Amino acid sequence: MRVDKWLSAVNVIKRRTIASDMVKNGVVSINNMVAKASKNVAVGDKITIAYLSGEKHYEVLAIPTTKTIPKSKKDEFVKEI
Repeated sequence: MRVDKWLSAVNVIKRRTIASDMVKNGVVSINNMVAKASKNVAVGDKITIAYLSGEKHYEVLAIPTTKTIPKSKKDEFVKEI
């Protein structure tokens, strides 16, 4: 699954367009390498998002099979480090 799609599907970022813009601007990195929008996410990847107020780090636990998941199941797919 593409990184921008994954970020919106697991409710890390609210909308996919915002996730796409963040990836295009070089704010998102996967395993300490700046990600492109077409980069696929795999289980075990470490994703870092550099916000203005600081960085947030996430670990991919699973890849969703649907477009979005319920917010109550977010912990099954992503872990904040």
